[in-house]
Amino acid sequence: MTLIESFNPVLLDSAFNCCTSLKSTRMKHNITVGMSGGVDSSVTARILLDQGHHVSALFMKNWEEDDGTDACTAVADLADAEQVCSVLGIPLKTVNFAHEYWELVFENFLSESAAGRTPNPDILCNQHIKFKAFLDFALQNGADKIATGHYARVEQRDGYFALLKAQDLNKDQTYFLYRLTQKALSRCVFPLGALQKPEVRKIAIESGFDNHAKKDSTGICFIGERNFRPFLQRFLPAQPGEIQTTEGQVLGEHQGLMYYTLGQRQGLGIGGVRGIEAEQPWYVVKKDLTSNVLMVGQGHDHPLLFSQTLTANQLTWLSGHSQPQQFQCHAKSRYRQADQACHVELDEAQKTCEVRFQHPQRALTPGQSIVFYNDDECLGGGVIQSSG
Repeated sequence: MTLIESFNPVLLDSAFNCCTSLKSTRMKHNITVGMSGGVDSSVTARILLDQGHHVSALFMKNWEEDDGTDACTAVADLADAEQVCSVLGIPLKTVNFAHEYWELVFENFLSESAAGRTPNPDILCNQHIKFKAFLDFALQNGADKIATGHYARVEQRDGYFALLKAQDLNKDQTYFLYRLTQKALSRCVFPLGALQKPEVRKIAIESGFDNHAKKDSTGICFIGERNFRPFLQRFLPAQPGEIQTTEGQVLGEHQGLMYYTLGQRQGLGIGGVRGIEAEQPWYVVKKDLTSNVLMVGQGHDHPLLFSQTLTANQLTWLSGHSQPQQFQCHAKSRYRQADQACHVELDEAQKTCEVRFQHPQRALTPGQSIVFYNDDECLGGGVIQSSG
């Protein structure tokens, strides 16, 4: 009996069955795992290997610059990946997608930031790097499928592959995967979709992985956790302007609207300034791009932070087909947000949609993504243009 089977055969069989193409045929596949050096991708390889698949691993390096800070963890991550692959007895290759990452992900991040919006590079990274460049590379090198440590599930439904929420809703990552194509969904496996995070760490411990207690990555995809403002200043010059209250009172100076996001409290540099409500902290409530003014208001629930409608563009539907012109569903305007009931109306001519929420939403941020759900199925999403 294998280690994985002795741990929890029913649970792990469920994890294995999260991809219909594997469930329906029980075939053994050549699967390449995107090995990051983290615990999730490591346990992904462990599960697939114990199911009898031919497993190999690929370590992607997508950021060339190493500035000597703790944020640059590529060397340590590769060492962790090598230790895991040694324990499992599977081959490990490395590949450099830094050029693709810069052109398809980071340049977009910079241009959106310079325009005063708040982009989400992890979504583009999944779309262009993990489930395009990596997928194509793996298929060209003999793989039938790829696997990653994402918490999500794939199921074949009515002639298309559906992306479903993970069983562990605290770790569900479908928000970051809403731009995947049908080709990608048909070729990817998410073994962790049926597991809870504590169970994943237990498997890692019992497998003898050195990274079993490694912290989850929370920084920018492939760049790591950075002191955001100094990092961004290396690529975008400062553009100082006034910090004003909603009444027009000047409280201080900001260094550039790109360094701030709606609802932000920390790092404003006006903590000691007393307003009308002396005990209430200041929050970013608006960014006036025309006058280069950062507008702030007091209180977490300041009225200007709330909107009931938004407009989104760059719409993507996971089924490969557009949705009805109008429909009801639930949506998330940020990761880890609870599902919010809403009404969606599509404008096919403009390739946009208007979303009206059942309840006002806090800090609907241009540049971030709105992602739509029908129960546990991720339908797709778009990029927030404006809110009102």
